[in-house]
Amino acid sequence: MPHQQYASIANVLHECMEACSHCFDSCLEEKDLNGMAECIRLDRECADICGYLEQALLRGTPFASQLAKVCAEICEACGNECKKHSHDHCQKCAEACFRCAEECRKLAG
Repeated sequence: MPHQQYASIANVLHECMEACSHCFDSCLEEKDLNGMAECIRLDRECADICGYLEQALLRGTPFASQLAKVCAEICEACGNECKKHSHDHCQKCAEACFRCAEECRKLAG
């Protein structure tokens, strides 16, 4: 059953999606909105791909490896951008992104 096979990575993907969504919302409240633009963009991109991959895995997608590779790249990019910012929400998001990228790379093979 796909949902059991991918339960562990589905949890990591969900946590990353939540961290990115929270970071996205929090970045919109920062004073230097222009300086946060790339972080905001990548937060959204990362949350979207993590949410999609979680759903796709749970329904048994035959494209798990390919999607996980793309997700790892996006998570890595988001994590790298977030770690540039000192805000707590960015640092927590970076941690979640790097953890998710690592799990996605394992799945991608």
